[in-house]
Amino acid sequence: MGTATGSGRRTVAVFGAYGHTGRFVVAELRARGFHPVAVGRDAGKLRAFAAAEPGPDGRALDARTASVDDAASLDRALAGADAVINCAGPFAVTAAPVIEAALRAGIPYVDVAAEIEANADTFAHFTERARAAGALIVPAMAFYGGLGDLLVTAAMGDWTAADEAHIAYGLSGWHPTEGTRAAGAVSRERRDGRRVRYANGGLEYRDDAAPGLKWPFPEPMGTRAVIGEFSMADIVTVPSHLSVPDVTTYMTVEAAGELADPDTPAPAAADERGRSAQTFLVDAVVRSGGVERRAVARGQDIYAVSAPLAVEAVDRVLTGRTRAKGVVSAGAAFDATDFLRALSAHLTVELVR
Repeated sequence: MGTATGSGRRTVAVFGAYGHTGRFVVAELRARGFHPVAVGRDAGKLRAFAAAEPGPDGRALDARTASVDDAASLDRALAGADAVINCAGPFAVTAAPVIEAALRAGIPYVDVAAEIEANADTFAHFTERARAAGALIVPAMAFYGGLGDLLVTAAMGDWTAADEAHIAYGLSGWHPTEGTRAAGAVSRERRDGRRVRYANGGLEYRDDAAPGLKWPFPEPMGTRAVIGEFSMADIVTVPSHLSVPDVTTYMTVEAAGELADPDTPAPAAADERGRSAQTFLVDAVVRSGGVERRAVARGQDIYAVSAPLAVEAVDRVLTGRTRAKGVVSAGAAFDATDFLRALSAHLTVELVR
């Protein structure tokens, strides 16, 4: 784990703090010496969460009620904060209002959005404004979008361009949260039921079925059946800063089936940190002129690991360890290899060049 160098008791507002991922983010902030402020729309849930999460001094967590349709409440919630992490989906609804509030407050914004359209909207609508304001907005700083982008960027190394990038997700299973299901419903509605892929330098919406194929995951997982063009937020984050005309993501068939099944239960805690027993392997491969490079990450619980990803990003932003301003993905904002190395307590990463 990276150290919160220079963070001291810096204050970070967490919008959606009582949600599944938000709880992990609050815990990670506390573990790294930050002062988290829990922000949420439901006053009752917020009070219950704050009371159940006393700090080291025994006092209840600082909590502030705010709604995305009430700009003044967001301004009050972010008052005195050094940064905000948005964990409340669907991000098609929450991202823009919270970004607007962050810009008004003059603080950096990070979110954990996995929604392709919401992330594309953030780049499209806020890039120029954020750059002009000297602000930093980092969307998709989570398992989907952020981790894949960091792995592809690290695998690229000294390459400035590649012919194609592939990110294959090997999940032991996928017990989706209520938020994941809600975000997926919003995305499907925005696409009119179509699927999306990134090919030939742009997003393409298609009505045909996604291809089925085999992916040669590193051992011990080995070759598995996957759904090809099972597009995740990586198809927005990677092309936002890397010259790669084709970015494809894949998902193991079993995990995709569990996501699609409405009866699949939500994640259940399996250890003292509240993580589920789910394990993952992410295999990122870039190819250029017949040469292949790879970065592989292994870990536990896709929702829990989003917390150290988001908090490490905030730490680096607040301590000046960034490479760009404006709306930027993880790979553009940070030194990808160093960032991944800082997450060694949560991820095992191997680079093969």
